[in-house]
Amino acid sequence: MSALASSTVLAYLPSPDRGVWHLGPIPIRAYALCIIAGIVVAIWWGEKRFVARGGPAGTVVDVAVWAVPFGLIGGRLYHVATDWRTYFGPGGDPVNALKIWEGGLGIWGAIALGAVGAWIGCRRRGIPLPFFADAVAPGIVVAQAIGRLGNYFNQELYGAPTTLPWGLEIYERVDPATGASDPLGGVAVDTANPIAIVQPTFLYELIWNLAVAAVIVWADRRFRLGHGRVFALYVAGYTLGRFFIELMRTDPATRVFGDIRINVVVSALVFVLAVLYVALVRKPREVLPPEIANPDGARTEETDRPAGSADADVPEGRAGDRTP
Repeated sequence: MSALASSTVLAYLPSPDRGVWHLGPIPIRAYALCIIAGIVVAIWWGEKRFVARGGPAGTVVDVAVWAVPFGLIGGRLYHVATDWRTYFGPGGDPVNALKIWEGGLGIWGAIALGAVGAWIGCRRRGIPLPFFADAVAPGIVVAQAIGRLGNYFNQELYGAPTTLPWGLEIYERVDPATGASDPLGGVAVDTANPIAIVQPTFLYELIWNLAVAAVIVWADRRFRLGHGRVFALYVAGYTLGRFFIELMRTDPATRVFGDIRINVVVSALVFVLAVLYVALVRKPREVLPPEIANPDGARTEETDRPAGSADADVPEGRAGDRTP
């Protein structure tokens, strides 16, 4: 083998040899850990942004109690509905539709039903949903990036075979006890000889999502977006990348309009709606009433400042903006 060919092979990205570890009889699944880590990051960053925008501390955690379970259920329902043949078609097992730990969460269902949970939580706290959504938007897309690492550990949702230096090695995994093929729960038997080198679409989406997070944070600080426009910008950015990444994927998917993956169509439609929202909504950023921003009656530096202070001439909500 030539030196060039050897260096190319060494450059391929290896997959993990397994996605599940066992602590006695308890399976520790990388996919679940990635989802949990993403949720933690989204809540932590969302809380910081929410408070910086004038919201009461602790609200994001309270709303997450509603939004997270709703989002997980919605994500699973969307996945099962758009890939129903896997569970209810010939050879399928309906019980597997409940096995969320094996992967399979549709972002559209997660956002849709998660928004319902967030609306319930916000309504209980008297917070406008768009105000909340703008604060948590960057954290959500970073959580999606972290969640894609779960696909990496599961060796799933990749693209076509490739000879690119950053191609992803896919290994055969088997059950160590029986030797039977087990792509999700098994262990790689021969990492020196991958069964395929494929496009790492999980990595493309991970990088794209982080870029979207950076762009919407910049746009929010630069243009002081409000009334749901930060969230809409996140949706537009995410769907733009997802449209092209979805075209690269080769995993089984429901096809519509002949031979188009359903998520390609959904991405295009949602992208158009999100762009229209960003373009048409021109309201200034919301400012919460004092009784909502400070439910305990705590007096802050802002509320204590006299009307004739140095910031009196700054447009409403402009002074002291520290939204991260």
